[in-house]
Amino acid sequence: MQTFPLFANLTGRPVLVIGGGTVAERKTHALLDAGAQVHLAAPELTPQLKLWIEQGKVLLRGQQFEAQWLDDVFLVVAATDDAAVNQTVSDAAEARKKLINVVDNPQLCSYIVPSVIDRSPVQIAISSNGTAPVLIRQLRQQLETLIPQQFGNMAQIAGRWRGKVKQQLGSLTERRRFWEMLFSSRFADAAQAGDTAGAEALLQAQLASGVPQQGEVTLVGAGPGDPGLLTLNALQAIQQADIVFHDALISDEIMTLIRRDAERVPVGKRGGHHSVPQDQINELLISHARKGLRVVRLKGGDPFIFGRGGEEMQAVTDQGIACRVIPGITAALGASAYAGIPLTHRDHSQSVLFVTGHTCRDDNAIDWDTLARPRQTIVVYMGTVNAARITRELTQRGRHADTPVAVISHATRRSQKVYAGTLADLDALAAQAAAPALFIIGEVAAVQHESRLSGANSVAGTINTVITDAA
Repeated sequence: MQTFPLFANLTGRPVLVIGGGTVAERKTHALLDAGAQVHLAAPELTPQLKLWIEQGKVLLRGQQFEAQWLDDVFLVVAATDDAAVNQTVSDAAEARKKLINVVDNPQLCSYIVPSVIDRSPVQIAISSNGTAPVLIRQLRQQLETLIPQQFGNMAQIAGRWRGKVKQQLGSLTERRRFWEMLFSSRFADAAQAGDTAGAEALLQAQLASGVPQQGEVTLVGAGPGDPGLLTLNALQAIQQADIVFHDALISDEIMTLIRRDAERVPVGKRGGHHSVPQDQINELLISHARKGLRVVRLKGGDPFIFGRGGEEMQAVTDQGIACRVIPGITAALGASAYAGIPLTHRDHSQSVLFVTGHTCRDDNAIDWDTLARPRQTIVVYMGTVNAARITRELTQRGRHADTPVAVISHATRRSQKVYAGTLADLDALAAQAAAPALFIIGEVAAVQHESRLSGANSVAGTINTVITDAA
């Protein structure tokens, strides 16, 4: 974060604007709307600036900038087309420790004025730190169409009732839940339609009925790592959670999307080292839900694909606690898509088998004869340490040693890499791949390599996928 976002209260505070052109006029207009006392200095003025001066809305300090004027103002705006003047104003402001904005020159600024969507008292500010103002303008236009003009009416009503809600609901958690329930109910429709009386009646009824005290557990699939693959339901769940128990491999980008004041507890397992035993994880989910909290168990990939989500769901529901599951994109789907490898293909594979590499250690856990059948794709999760055995068992049962394979590490992340080769190379490829990694075994693994050689784009988004042949 290059700049610290904040909203300044300028009501009744003097602000110095240097410049008298259309840009200075626009800045002055915004400052007046914010209640600032605008002091102006410029040799020439637009007609509108002259009118504001005549009306007493703006104070003209003079034609040329004088550094001592800075002593009496709250902040400064330099909006001239003279680079030397802008530099002088910036240097003087920095020397006096005054916040300075030089229009269209981020290097001379100590603060930046963002683009604002105004639904007073709700304000949404967006900024590119001065790098791409046209892009921000386009984003603002998109947001303007998504946020109803009466959106601020909800905030005004909430502000009037905030004290009463605080009186009736003693805890912060209860109050937050109340507002979350209210803003997703018919109250929002009434407020946005301008029916203030109807909205307040709905608020009063909701307050009288109280907030449910029973907590709940939500198993959330975070996908393989790219935050763009989160579902809308998953995003909503982690932003409403009171506490989040998360896996070790949840990406930093996804972790930043969790509500800031939610408690975060790492309980993940990695490389055979269990930070928290599964029975203890189950008990943590149950005990915190019994406290009336919204509990999220944030799991990599999909909770029901080698994620032990089924066990957690059973443990929670056996205690009479509500549990819902939000699916995620499992690593096999994310990795194959971002690597450009189809899991099924009319010419190569009519079925897909998902297998966990942990079970490869148990002679009775896997039907190797079924896995070795031709014209099917095998995806092996967590199989790195058992790569040699996988090769041996499959080749002994008839799968050719030259069967294409791909080992994909850090699926869907910017660090994703694909190591391509044959089944005979699997152990060597796995040794190169950084964890977490999975294997795709079958003729489809060659499709991505062939597409790359023919110039097709095999990489989703901005992921840099590297093809490495073991040979």
